[in-house]
Amino acid sequence: MDKPAFDIGQYMEDGKGRLVPIECVKEIEKTEDSLVKHLVKKGQELHDQMMEFKAKCMAEVMAFVDLSAMEYDVKMGGTKGNLTLHSFDMRYKVVVQVQDRFVFGEQLQIAKVMIDECLRKWTEGTRTEIQAIINDAFQVDKEGKINTKRILELRRLDIKDALWRKAMDAISESLMIADSKKLFRLYRKDPATLRWDPIALDMAAI
Repeated sequence: MDKPAFDIGQYMEDGKGRLVPIECVKEIEKTEDSLVKHLVKKGQELHDQMMEFKAKCMAEVMAFVDLSAMEYDVKMGGTKGNLTLHSFDMRYKVVVQVQDRFVFGEQLQIAKVMIDECLRKWTEGTRTEIQAIINDAFQVDKEGKINTKRILELRRLDIKDALWRKAMDAISESLMIADSKKLFRLYRKDPATLRWDPIALDMAAI
């Protein structure tokens, strides 16, 4: 006698990948499972719509920029930079910003060696706060990354030592753009305060 075919519909997969018979799952757990999957599905659909909306908005803004350039016989090819567009009544504006993510090349390690040499030379005369700033800049965060902002701030220290200046040059040469991201934001002006309030497209900010 043939065995009945395995019906996957009679089971639910748990967090460890095990198939649990539906009759062994509590009704409240089934309801929770159904609710979560329903909301995530709707959220994913909204996310896809927002991605499509952003792409369409960016395309329309770039088309306007090219049209505006034609008015002045200027060719604007390639990547567009930061820009702001306003409505005629100055009640609304569109902001496009280019956000670059920077990384350091191997020259940073060379710079660190030179900085360490400077600290050894200045051991007796260096202020402890400068040492603290330098040590803090080269500390890695929880993701194992060096804080770019703190490294670059070292160049603002008013130190005339030739080796230090050479180390700062090495830091500058080591800086590279890893990637760029375009941010698209919409604003409306509050008529009472005249403050530009962003139109929140981030669900967490609504």
